[in-house]
Amino acid sequence: MLLRPRLSLLRAVAPRPVPPPPRASLPVRRTLSSPAGAARTASAGDAPPPAQRTGPKGGRKSAPPPPHPRGSSVNPALFFPPGVDRDAAVAAEMVIPASNIVVGPYAGDSRVKEAEFVMSSARARDCPKDDRPEFAVLGRSNVGKSSLINALIRRKEAALTSKKPGKTQTINHFLVNKSWYLVDLPGYGFAAASQSARTDWSSFTKGYFLNRDTLVGVLLLVDASIPPQKIDIDCANWLGRNNIGLTYVFTKCDKSKKGKGGRPEENIKEFQETISSLYPEPPPWIMTSSVTGLGRDGLLLHMSQLRNYWDNEATMSSAAAGGAIWN
Repeated sequence: MLLRPRLSLLRAVAPRPVPPPPRASLPVRRTLSSPAGAARTASAGDAPPPAQRTGPKGGRKSAPPPPHPRGSSVNPALFFPPGVDRDAAVAAEMVIPASNIVVGPYAGDSRVKEAEFVMSSARARDCPKDDRPEFAVLGRSNVGKSSLINALIRRKEAALTSKKPGKTQTINHFLVNKSWYLVDLPGYGFAAASQSARTDWSSFTKGYFLNRDTLVGVLLLVDASIPPQKIDIDCANWLGRNNIGLTYVFTKCDKSKKGKGGRPEENIKEFQETISSLYPEPPPWIMTSSVTGLGRDGLLLHMSQLRNYWDNEATMSSAAAGGAIWN
């Protein structure tokens, strides 16, 4: 069986010639972005306000700005998916609400018609061995990972939500529409687990990332109800060093914890300020809430265009390989 190759656009690029920041550094990478050399400057504070906002793109202030006039160009700190010319004007309606993600020509039917649990794997080599594309869901323990998965596939108990951190201890595959996988991975940084358990889980999770040719991308969840956490930066750093594409998914955007870090848009702005100078092109991000449903449809649409592009590239690669054999 011929496994499909990882996307060519997921290769890393050279760092900018700037001094390292005082906090943990992130990789410089083009996660499914346009070619290097056409980099735009990522603006800090491009996070839209929380769930009540309906416009597709936020401004530089925490308060909601007026909606963009129809047909106008929006802020350049956008994620341009494959097939979109980054020099073209982008109208506000072309951007997924509560995100920086432009909708491109590979976007397709993103509805979840059916989803089923397939298997749990204790080791990466035990995961399903077929050529279906997959998205891995990763995040700090208690970030709302299971709740997001349940919201995406609309099955309340699919990912076994729990108040006890670290409940997911295996690699869990869910088959969506019989065509692609959503993969629930163990959370990282759970205080209740022993050091040996953390090491074991980290080891097989890394093995999964490094050996899954069908991995389209990682949804890296970040808790928007608290200030940025170093462990999330470290995780993104590891993914970047290993040439694994990611999308930042901000969770709990409906919550504000008094005395623990302020409003979600403020925390998102701070997180973006941490990473904006480290990316030659803005990475994709989207705000979500498993309570209000914010971001669900937009995230599925984003995943559809990455998945369809992956399918297209895989088909072309297979055709080229077949032609080479017959020639």
